Amino acid sequence: MKALKGTWAIVLAIFFALVYLIPLNERQLWQPDETRYAEISREMLAKGDWVVPNLLGLRYFEKPVAGYWFNNISQWLFGENNFSVRFASAFSTGLTALLVFALAWMMWKNARRASLAALIFLSMVLVFSVGTYSVLDPMIALWLTAAMVSYYLTLKATTVKGKLWGYVLLGLACGMGFMTKGFLALAVPVISVIPIVIQQRKVKELFCYGPVAVVVAVLLSLPWALAVARSEPDYWNYFFWVEHIQRFAEDNAQHKAPFWYYLPILIAAVLPWTGLLPGSLLKGWRERTQRPELFFLLSWVIMPLIFFSIAKGKLLTYILPCMAPLALLMAAYAEDCVAQLRTRVFKANALLNGLFGLIGIIALVLIGTGALPNVQLFSADEWPKIILGIIAFAGWLLFAIVSVRNNARRWTWAAACPLLLCLLIGYAIPQQVIDSKMPQNFIQTNMPVLSQSHYVLTDSVGIAAGLAWELKRSDILMFSEKGEIAYGLSYPDSRSHYISDEDFPQWLERARKQGDVSLVLQLSRGELVPQSLPKPDSIYKMNRLVLLLYKQQP
Repeated sequence: MKALKGTWAIVLAIFFALVYLIPLNERQLWQPDETRYAEISREMLAKGDWVVPNLLGLRYFEKPVAGYWFNNISQWLFGENNFSVRFASAFSTGLTALLVFALAWMMWKNARRASLAALIFLSMVLVFSVGTYSVLDPMIALWLTAAMVSYYLTLKATTVKGKLWGYVLLGLACGMGFMTKGFLALAVPVISVIPIVIQQRKVKELFCYGPVAVVVAVLLSLPWALAVARSEPDYWNYFFWVEHIQRFAEDNAQHKAPFWYYLPILIAAVLPWTGLLPGSLLKGWRERTQRPELFFLLSWVIMPLIFFSIAKGKLLTYILPCMAPLALLMAAYAEDCVAQLRTRVFKANALLNGLFGLIGIIALVLIGTGALPNVQLFSADEWPKIILGIIAFAGWLLFAIVSVRNNARRWTWAAACPLLLCLLIGYAIPQQVIDSKMPQNFIQTNMPVLSQSHYVLTDSVGIAAGLAWELKRSDILMFSEKGEIAYGLSYPDSRSHYISDEDFPQWLERARKQGDVSLVLQLSRGELVPQSLPKPDSIYKMNRLVLLLYKQQP
């Protein structure tokens, strides 16, 4: 047993290092998300203000503060680099995997199954894609997983003290979740446990002990909630109405999508384990009475999925908290299939993985040979990137073949399908994508001009955050567009951070007396530099990014 645990621990550690740690510094920061979160934490550290989030020196109230604390600590430990920007996401995902292992052990007292559940979780496409990307979703997924694990502890506790401790832990997890992403962290656990409470007839217990969790969550979050309200009285008004009610319920919600939006996403999200998805869900339902732990996991998957499907605003990252219970359901289902010598499901899973790898290879070959004239991702001299992409998908195909050998006895090798993709993707991104979505390359190339400019403006918030991050200055001005910082710009003391098209010529005339002015524009595909702008002294262009330099005039 000890040898088994040691082997699995080594496998999981190596897998985590290859998929989650090594790739963190291999690619530049994407805008708008990664440049935004990098810059918010840089500004918080520079100001020494860990209470009020700011972006570009403006009030930024879209999220609470705990997620930024994770990023702050990461930058404080590792410095201002791409690894530190993404490390908090990877670290949170690693902690979630440990919770998956712990819950599996509590449920089944089986080290192999617990390790398998953690491996399945870590190898899911949605999990490692978001877990190596700087957003707050891996952190909220961590706290929601901790909340559900805590609630499971309350169900298994046989003493009053045990139940109290379980509800205290539940309150701590919900409190941290609330301070990471708001009221969502309180709603999702409640929604998830309702069917469980009804099935196990725990309604009375929930009402008796539930207030303990509520009090703990309030006590944990109250100091910061009061501190931010004292510093910025309008914080909670904006955060509650705009970020919660408008985003999730109103007709003008952001990222509107149909009810069925998450169904195809779920199928792709669990790759390379899509073949196990239907059977795992069916098993949870069919055995809900005999095996209550499976119903616990099923409710944890289905209820948030329904909740997010009903919401008007949708993003694929919202269903990340559903991946942990799915990994546990899949581990249980897969081991039962092995015990019953049912290999068809593993062969079907290998076939799906093989098709995915093969389609990726064919698509890149067609793009590289010019067989798809309407798809021009790569320039003529970027053939090495196409080869790297083909190698990555060939690795997916290879491990799919390995997983089906010996009558699918090596089915766990499906976890290795994404390895080469994760390690090589940072080197295979087309240059036109880099120049439009990853502004660090453009900024670093033009650093001599930008660093000497007294004023720097841009028409994109994501580019502005990238400029601020690279130049280590928060006074980047917005030109023409306000974007997501429109609220921060609405304050009287912040209106000078925005220059409209109409005001730009007069503003520029005054600004050039103080020093050089750099205007960075993000053009649409095929768009030219607007002729209405004052003629610059120099123009520096990279695909869809262009820098207009206006030199100082007396």
